[in-house]
Amino acid sequence: MADLKAFAEQLVSLTVKEVNELAKILKEEYGIEPAAAAVAIAGPAGPAAAAAEEKTAFDVILKNGGPNKLNVVKVVKELTGLGLKEAKDLVDGAPKPVKEGISKADADALVAKLKEAGAEVEVK
Repeated sequence: MADLKAFAEQLVSLTVKEVNELAKILKEEYGIEPAAAAVAIAGPAGPAAAAAEEKTAFDVILKNGGPNKLNVVKVVKELTGLGLKEAKDLVDGAPKPVKEGISKADADALVAKLKEAGAEVEVK
């Protein structure tokens, strides 16, 4: 029983890429169609199934420069490598993306720095 629990924990911790690789192996090596088996076990896919997909790329959107706009411009300049004028234009033109297609950890770090400077931001 402990072996099955450990196995289940390993399955639950797989990334989407790893699940896809596992599905390919099951199909090629054993003739098992994992998608059909999952539907038979779990029922038809719905919004919950779509929400369960692991997102790997995030966009940090500056919604508003806030009351400390100068601090936000400095932080945007530092985080993006833009010149001072370009960073100011980005902040003035909010809502605008600050960085796109970055990891969750990087997005969280950016959001923390921008919020600390007084900006209003969101991650998509």
